[in-house]
Amino acid sequence: MSRHIAGRGRTGRAPAGPPVDDVECDLGAKLTLGQFLKLASLSDSGAEAKDAVAAGRVTVNGEVDARRGRGLVAGDVVAVDGRAARVVAGAVSG
Repeated sequence: MSRHIAGRGRTGRAPAGPPVDDVECDLGAKLTLGQFLKLASLSDSGAEAKDAVAAGRVTVNGEVDARRGRGLVAGDVVAVDGRAARVVAGAVSG
């Protein structure tokens, strides 16, 4: 009979990764991965974002995603080339 001991073998720390910046976004409309890469300054242009996604250099929540049109939601963490940003719901300006 085995006994489970909660937390045994775990350090209690999150996995190491790049520092994450919070980026406020208007989530009233669909926010795509390509749009967020530019908005968060993770890429300088749409063409650069497209190339990074196609090359498999972009991760969403730790997993490579090759869909530039993928919809993002609050809490998603996007990383590329050692830089990362988190989608945060922001106030709609108008």
